[in-house]
Amino acid sequence: MTATASLEQIDFVVGIKDLLIKKKAVLLAHYYQEKAIQDLADFVGDSLELSRKAATTNADIIVFAGVHFMAETAKILNPTKKVILPDLNAGCSLADACPPDAFAKFIAQHPGHVVVTYINCSAHIKAMSDYVCTSSNAVSVINAIPPEQPIIFAPDKNLGKYIMKITGRDLVLWEGSCVVHEAFSIDKLIHLAKKYPSAKVIAHPESEPHLLRMASFIGSTAKMIKYVEDSSAGEFIVATEAGILHEMRKRVPQKLLIPAPANEDNTCACSECAFMKMNTLEKLYRCLKDEQPEIQVEESLRLRALRPIERMLQHV
Repeated sequence: MTATASLEQIDFVVGIKDLLIKKKAVLLAHYYQEKAIQDLADFVGDSLELSRKAATTNADIIVFAGVHFMAETAKILNPTKKVILPDLNAGCSLADACPPDAFAKFIAQHPGHVVVTYINCSAHIKAMSDYVCTSSNAVSVINAIPPEQPIIFAPDKNLGKYIMKITGRDLVLWEGSCVVHEAFSIDKLIHLAKKYPSAKVIAHPESEPHLLRMASFIGSTAKMIKYVEDSSAGEFIVATEAGILHEMRKRVPQKLLIPAPANEDNTCACSECAFMKMNTLEKLYRCLKDEQPEIQVEESLRLRALRPIERMLQHV
């Protein structure tokens, strides 16, 4: 590959592999990334797994194939390392739905409450929190807080309602939600369940409560994959972002995996995150080549956000 080679002449897969070695970089990818990026990654996981990996990596550069809050979390955990993201516009509807000024007012309206935030939020929101959690360890984090202590939970109201049901705790919820997990059509899901009566419905807790009532299993992306691996069932209807199916099919090629159907206005038969899919092989190649765009977090903000993230990592 020459320095003058045009992008049209570049084999991005080969180029990315070469650059990862040359730059002493590690590529972390979420299960919701496109197949080719997952296959290239040094590590594929959910938010908790990726946070743990980011906290322990020896690489000089962390390339985060995910969305902005994930790369930002990696930078908070690794202030001396360069953290880069293929597309800075790869955001998150949950993070966007919780602006810092409004959340600060919300906290002020509920004095004496411990603040627990889902990892799908900005560094500024994490810095206002006492604890951060993921869908993998949210119940564990809440159960570790004394039962008499009132709690604010943000930004995902659906995950919050699920936690309330499991723990029996009364949480004050911020009214945020994930557009991907609210895109599922319950009517289509019922029809699909009738078509495949032996199929187990598995769902992410960011989904709406009426959909979760249909699920045989509710859990994070990593826990959903493990459930499918361990279950004796041969058919599953999967209610989360469709990118997870790639890893699932690798693990259980003999089983039938059916994406839960989305609403009519969705261009895909399944539910896909447009933000996650903003990362492409070309953007990943450019990102590694130029070591840009780089994630920066101001040090005082980083230190405030670090404390609740470290508490999250204690609950694994």
